[in-house]
Amino acid sequence: MTSSPSSPAMIGRDAELDWLRSLLETVRAGTPATAVIGGEAGIGKSRLVAEFTAGLGADVRLVRGQCVDLGDVAAPYAPVKGALRQLVAQVGAERALDAVGPGRAALVALLPELAASEASTTGEIVITPGGAGSGQLHEAVAVLLETLSRDQPIALVIEDLHWVDAASLAMLRFLLRSLGSSRLLVILTYRTDDVTRGHPLRGFLSEAERDRWVERRELARLGEADVRAMVASLTGDGGPGEPALETVIRRSDGVPFFVEELVGIDGCTDEGLVPDTLRDLLLARYERLSDEAQELLRLLSTGGVRVSHDLLSAVFRGSDDALESAARESVLSGVLMIDGDDYAFRHALVREAILADLLPGERARYHGRYAEAYEAKAAAGGRRLAAEISYHWLGARDPVRAFPATIQAMREARSAVAYASAAQLGERALELWSLVPDPERVTGMTRLELMGRTASHLRHAGEGERGLALVKAALAECPRDDPQYPRLLRDKALYLATVGRGGSIPVLEEALAAIPAEGAHELRVTVLTGLAGRLMIEARVDDAVRIADEAFELAQAIGYPRYASVAMNIAAVSRAARGEVERGLADLERARELAEGDGAALLRYWVNASDMHHLIGAHREAVRLAEEGLARARRQGVERSSGVILASNAVDPLFALGEWDRAGALIDRALALDPSAPFRVYLQRAKIWALVWRGEPERAAELLRAYRATMAPIMEVEMQTRLGVGRVAVEVGLAVGDLSQAWRDGRAVLHERELPLAGYAEPLLWALARVIAAVRADPARVSEAEAAEILAAEPDVREVMRRLEFWPTHPLWSAFVEAELRSTDDAWRAAVEAASADTAPGFLRPYALLRLGEALLDDGDRQGARDALQESFDAAVAGGVTAVQSRAARVAMQAGLALDGATRGDTSRGAAGVAGADDPTDAVAELTARERQVLELIAEGLSNRQIGERLYISGKTASVHVSAILRKLGAASRTEAVYRARALH
Repeated sequence: MTSSPSSPAMIGRDAELDWLRSLLETVRAGTPATAVIGGEAGIGKSRLVAEFTAGLGADVRLVRGQCVDLGDVAAPYAPVKGALRQLVAQVGAERALDAVGPGRAALVALLPELAASEASTTGEIVITPGGAGSGQLHEAVAVLLETLSRDQPIALVIEDLHWVDAASLAMLRFLLRSLGSSRLLVILTYRTDDVTRGHPLRGFLSEAERDRWVERRELARLGEADVRAMVASLTGDGGPGEPALETVIRRSDGVPFFVEELVGIDGCTDEGLVPDTLRDLLLARYERLSDEAQELLRLLSTGGVRVSHDLLSAVFRGSDDALESAARESVLSGVLMIDGDDYAFRHALVREAILADLLPGERARYHGRYAEAYEAKAAAGGRRLAAEISYHWLGARDPVRAFPATIQAMREARSAVAYASAAQLGERALELWSLVPDPERVTGMTRLELMGRTASHLRHAGEGERGLALVKAALAECPRDDPQYPRLLRDKALYLATVGRGGSIPVLEEALAAIPAEGAHELRVTVLTGLAGRLMIEARVDDAVRIADEAFELAQAIGYPRYASVAMNIAAVSRAARGEVERGLADLERARELAEGDGAALLRYWVNASDMHHLIGAHREAVRLAEEGLARARRQGVERSSGVILASNAVDPLFALGEWDRAGALIDRALALDPSAPFRVYLQRAKIWALVWRGEPERAAELLRAYRATMAPIMEVEMQTRLGVGRVAVEVGLAVGDLSQAWRDGRAVLHERELPLAGYAEPLLWALARVIAAVRADPARVSEAEAAEILAAEPDVREVMRRLEFWPTHPLWSAFVEAELRSTDDAWRAAVEAASADTAPGFLRPYALLRLGEALLDDGDRQGARDALQESFDAAVAGGVTAVQSRAARVAMQAGLALDGATRGDTSRGAAGVAGADDPTDAVAELTARERQVLELIAEGLSNRQIGERLYISGKTASVHVSAILRKLGAASRTEAVYRARALH
């Protein structure tokens, strides 16, 4: 039985085809979409995509990228560059460069052939090697696609993602997260059986599934009815008999490609003629070809799934006629197909089977031909091909010729900011080092230098642990008198900080001591600024000022403005942290002047200046500075990368101004772009804190539990993070009624070796004062030992607050600490007055009015309480402080006071966020079965430990249940909880 190689009609994929078409309609309507199509080899992924793209209308622009199988180290950006070159060919180079705007240099770095067009447009082009960071390159491609998609929708197809290079994967990850306003349909295919444990694609797929614009499907095998329909489509009217059909159904197991191959075998009804193994099946068509055609296919298989006619002509040793004859025979037999100017195997499985059939010597010889052909092509100019040359010389077993190509490929990857690929190539070069005569002459660097550069590429690629391990290995090999030794120490300290480990400061001090007294000034400056920065982060501000001043003087002396700006910036922040706020602000402006024209140094200025203004209560100025930095980032073409950091620096001041939704949108957008670990922790902390005050304490607690493990390493090495996360953790504990956990999460601030950073420490001290007040009101909510510890800590809280009195916002926070600890109406009136200042965060005033109302109720002043609670309610509604709004309404209802504008719903929305509970009239019904059991035992007078023993649970678990009961019933004590439950029933 013989047939056409491929079925004329696609069988069994109507639902998937309709799915792709529906996604396209979504894109046409203005919403981006991504389809991720997986499946085993031969299941029909490419056929589905081909059927879909064949039906695209003229209104859709189609571009394709193909991942290339170059072993462990694929050429960086191969599929991305292929797709972008098609796009540029369709719209023209000038239009593409115009569309990408400020990202022109980054796009030209990726596609060097655009340099001529850029020069003809602007009169010149300046590309600094490695000058465009990965963020700028990613943003350039995103802007290009987004801009051109406004003209007409774009369908971007990238196939065989299981072969994707690391740089392309990072690019795709960025595009999927950032192109929210484009008309872009991305279609990705991958072979599921190749994505094994540890494959980089596994993490990408998991992340992609969480994106609201991404849908993923795996193609299933065909059922018996579909296989029968496919056989009929392949064989036409004179279809096979039932025995042949049974054979195909059984042997193909529903894989469409195997159905096609089995139907293509003459006499497939005879069991003896059907291949016994998958390999034999895949080679069945190949083995029926002439010797010349088989040799051509073996040569072609060495080059990849797809090889251009020009390249194949260069490696083929016969005449043009012989090449064309062998190629035509292979096409007609259904082994090859023609795609534009390329020859491509009809399926990658066939190519892999043929490649596996090559003899070792034959394989090496063919690889050598490809390496020489690529060298000639690279010498002619135009494109970077060093990665391909390196791969083929390795395949030819010629390490001497592979080594320089690997080094050049590493440099090319670095200049295209493909750090992951550069790191892989650096590791390959290190493996080849001992096999090459005089490698230092070939590379122009020592082995230690190569190790250092490779480690740097690993760090920039997000592989901080591997970079650290490589630097440690280099240090183990490096003599202490080698000039590389202090550089490697500096890098080790940097990588320790990158992965969230301590120990950077002593390593930097050792590096400083190892630098020669004469010369090496630039290295000394970088080590000094690095050391000053780590000292600042760990709140050793006096040492930070001293070292930063030294770095500044040296940077100025040798004409190094970037590091002069960075050093001045660090000194400014450190001076402010020890109370010299005016001097700090002035020095920050000086740092800005020094940074003019330097994007990285300016980024540091805007981040620190915005943060400092927020901490001293200048919230609107903090937002203005962040937005000013964002505008600059937009002009430089890094709005979606560095710009997101700047925009998100406005989160806390926006919260302070009551702009909750705007701040929340910034958090979500920044988190979607996978920021660095310290920045991610900052955003997660802000997200959790907002949930507490917006009345979702349980959700806040859930997120805190989920994030704790990843927050811990950063908290260990950064005091700012330690204090910020500690404050939020205490407030979460207060909100859900777990006072024990709240205290444990915050008490470390009372015992810091260094004076804690005031702007972050004072809000945490206020949160601890709230815990003390809650325990004083009901000591039974914690164990006796914990109650004793917490209540005894009141003098410590006051003492630390006293030591921070130099900070501009100290009067505000000290008033709140005092009010919590004294809990009198006079103290709360003072807090209300302090919270009325422009420098106070907006949520504090309604909270202080609420607590004033509660204090007045305790004193029996019902009218005064009603006025305070009304004012609290109104301010909370205006400021979006849902937790306070709900609590104020509940307190008034429980006291029999009517508030204007309050409804029954106000009493049931998240009042736990400020230490209350849900509406008591509904609360008993909301108790779980276990909580009802615990409540009954509370009524018997049992302690948490006794309740645990009775119910066979731990005392800690019993405590959590008790806290939940108190919160739901709006009770301040166990006795009150029992009373309320009985009264309500």
